[in-house]
Amino acid sequence: MRFELSALPWRANHFFPSIFSSRQGGWGPNTDSVFKTLDRHILVEWLVVLGLVTGATFGLLMLQDMFGGVRNLLRYGASVGQIGFYYLILAPSFLSMVLPVSILISLLYSLGRLHRNNEFIALRSAGIGLLRMTRWIWIMGFLLSGLLFFLQGGVIPWSVEQSRRLWDNLVFAHQAKATEVEQVGLVYGLAFDNQRENRLWFVNRFSEYSYRAYGITLSQMDEQRREVRRVMATEGFYDDVDRAWVFLNGREMSFDPETGDMVGSKAFDQQILSGIEDDPRLMLLLGKDADDLSFFEVRKILETLTPEENPKLLSHAVYYHQMLAETMRCLIMVGLAIPFAVTGVRANPAVGVSKSLALFLAYYILTVLSTTLAERGFVEPLLAAWFPNLIMMVIALWLMRKLY
Repeated sequence: MRFELSALPWRANHFFPSIFSSRQGGWGPNTDSVFKTLDRHILVEWLVVLGLVTGATFGLLMLQDMFGGVRNLLRYGASVGQIGFYYLILAPSFLSMVLPVSILISLLYSLGRLHRNNEFIALRSAGIGLLRMTRWIWIMGFLLSGLLFFLQGGVIPWSVEQSRRLWDNLVFAHQAKATEVEQVGLVYGLAFDNQRENRLWFVNRFSEYSYRAYGITLSQMDEQRREVRRVMATEGFYDDVDRAWVFLNGREMSFDPETGDMVGSKAFDQQILSGIEDDPRLMLLLGKDADDLSFFEVRKILETLTPEENPKLLSHAVYYHQMLAETMRCLIMVGLAIPFAVTGVRANPAVGVSKSLALFLAYYILTVLSTTLAERGFVEPLLAAWFPNLIMMVIALWLMRKLY
């Protein structure tokens, strides 16, 4: 049975009349204008939905954070202006989560609606390929991936660091009203093993409020990791200008590396340890989970130490590469949404949606699995971060190829 173009819904003929009128005798002089109309029509249909879905998803995440966050901020004495400013600078940190999901949902809805209105069937009957129909969606997916890469390289790390700093300052100011300065913002049991310089640190208490350390022990090792010098102090701080530690009220001891016996000891009121540039901020970052840090902070850690020197940093290396690899997610979501949105069953559009969401779930499971293997040392962090993204991209291209 022959399929007649005249049987198509009025909407396709209304938007693209020149295509159908010129089908038998070539494209005609208005081809460029028709294609521009086609591109604009499909792109606008999607971008309108993308804006609505992004706003809704973004709003839900913000409300979820505000549900408990505002109550805690008020408890710490934050004003309405400070709360507003906190969520203003926190907002960009949600973009890496919101944007890929919004692209997937908006494409499934907008392209699915065009499919149910028979517009894709009309266009394919007129000889227009799927890639040609959706070329601007692919271009926008590429541009949005570039935007996410740009944000990940500057705006998002700034958002993470500044919002955390503002939160900490409010907490410290609240604590300072009820206790002594030395007791505000304390971190207990701060340790750092600088294997490159053969230095081992242990700090009993460190105040993030005053940036002073209490109960410090610094051991200098030789190349065979034998202690040759130990400096202990009741208090100390790091001088950012001179890039040196200042120890107060302490004792310096020296040891024979062969026997381990102490061969010298002297007390001091103040001692400046020049050439020791171990930044306490780095020590504090090492005590935090990788997913609580910004891209810049993780990179700073990996520039100072490597997973080979400290196996605990495997999770940081994986997270670092994942933050780079996740910029591909916008393009992956385009590739997963288009094939199912334009080929789903019109009587039951949920079939195509379910298939694409199942692939998205498989992508998430594959990401978790590869991350776990990398953190346990079975897979290289670089491979673990990029492998799920490359697999999903190959699947997306294969699905597109099947439609031709």
